[in-house]
Amino acid sequence: IFGIGSIKSTEKIDMTIQMEPWDNTKVYDRMGMDGETMEILGIEVPTMTIPVKPGRNLAVIIEVAAMSNRQKKMGYNAAHELMHKLGMSDETGLPTDSGVDF
Repeated sequence: IFGIGSIKSTEKIDMTIQMEPWDNTKVYDRMGMDGETMEILGIEVPTMTIPVKPGRNLAVIIEVAAMSNRQKKMGYNAAHELMHKLGMSDETGLPTDSGVDF
């Protein structure tokens, strides 16, 4: 279990997550609509900034972020789908005329 056989020569980084203390003066993208990226060794990698507070279940929060990133890579964006179903513009978050009648 030790030695050269236990070392991977390559690994793919699918996304990065930056955790920072919650700041009431900052506006956070809670829907994941912004496509933030970080450059690692010349390659753009999706990144997400997650505000944290004591007592929050970080494992679940990070797992949901990873699942959302995987869905985006597969072509499904839950945030865009929700905005569409609510009849809101993806860019502004304001209602559009082509909304769904309830």
